[in-house]
Amino acid sequence: MFIDQAEIEVKSGKGGDGMVHFRREKYVPRGGPDGGDGGRGGDVILEVRPTLNTLSAFRHTIRYAAQDGKGGGSNNKYGRSAGALIVPVAPGTVVFDAGTGELLGDLTGPGQQLLVCKGGRGGRGNTHFKSSINQTPRTAERGEPGEEKRLRLELRLIADIGIVGVPNAGKSTLLSVLTNAKPKIAPYPFTTLEPNLGVASVDEATSVVLADIPGLIEGASRGAGLGFEFLRHVQRTRVLIHLLDGMSADPLEDYEQTMTELALFDPGLAQKPMLVAVNKADQPEVQERWQDLKKKLKKKKRDAVLVSAMARSGTRELLLQAAGLLAESPLPEVTAPVLPVYRPAEDPRDFKILREPDGWRVQSKAIERAAEMTPWDQSGSVRRFQKLMERLGVDEALRLAGAEEGDTVYIGEYELEYQE
Repeated sequence: MFIDQAEIEVKSGKGGDGMVHFRREKYVPRGGPDGGDGGRGGDVILEVRPTLNTLSAFRHTIRYAAQDGKGGGSNNKYGRSAGALIVPVAPGTVVFDAGTGELLGDLTGPGQQLLVCKGGRGGRGNTHFKSSINQTPRTAERGEPGEEKRLRLELRLIADIGIVGVPNAGKSTLLSVLTNAKPKIAPYPFTTLEPNLGVASVDEATSVVLADIPGLIEGASRGAGLGFEFLRHVQRTRVLIHLLDGMSADPLEDYEQTMTELALFDPGLAQKPMLVAVNKADQPEVQERWQDLKKKLKKKKRDAVLVSAMARSGTRELLLQAAGLLAESPLPEVTAPVLPVYRPAEDPRDFKILREPDGWRVQSKAIERAAEMTPWDQSGSVRRFQKLMERLGVDEALRLAGAEEGDTVYIGEYELEYQE
């Protein structure tokens, strides 16, 4: 089954905890702190695999979590860092943040990678907290928590030449004649329920990739028929072959309908280099109306050729002309469906004090992260966190907001008691 959209949840690994430990060795009194640092948590990375052409793997697995880093050891031993979790995706995958809609990356080239979640750093051991006035620090850090995101993936097939047109114009037959593809072919509309790819040889040194896009009906850009789901695949192509059914009641009306739907979905699509091919030249009726069609298309500044995909007549010439247009056309630019959003960098010292029915909440990513990295069973680490709150002005802000002795203060998942 062809899958071109998916949503997945990704989570990077938590950093390993730092260790509180003191050197204990015979004949070495007061050895001092030697607690090691924790290892780094694993990153989550999307990587392009050229062998993939769908997102079907994400039908069964939607959550990907990297491993956590290992905790530090005695004698200043570092904990082992976790390896990155590599999630393979098909070429042409566009990655969005499902929550904000922000475009995170566009993966096209083989082996291209996108870091979507960075692993948490390891917590520091008590070695880092020794000083001349604190020679036996019982303070360490827990590992930094990993990041967690929900991603929306969209696949836009990468093809050199796209074949578009109304349903049953003969696109699948043309693709099978020009390439080694074996699409489903039948004499009824919407035979093609998913895009098909094929490779055609222009000469001994040149080959091109063609894509057969499902038929476009009126309203396709608004979701009618099958077009809305697959119009995005046309954005990747550099050249279009617009195939018309020569036996249609009005081929020119079919042409205008398809061009309108392309322009409504993305104005740039109608401006792509395009060849118009009138199919079913093996039928006498098509031969009779060909010259009239050619003149009318010429008025629309479109060069047209007459082909018969079934009889394999004129198809080779069509391919050579399309390859010539391809050689003259520039490489496609990435079309972002949303404009980039400017987000100023957050000051880690910023925080908000919110009133809750049963207490107060301190809202700040940096402070919440510091709370998660504090081992609350270590008195030295608790004092260090209290000093951080004083230095950032959180204590003063709570007092000015009206906090009283004994009130509950929420920081992330933790509940603290406010004291003057």
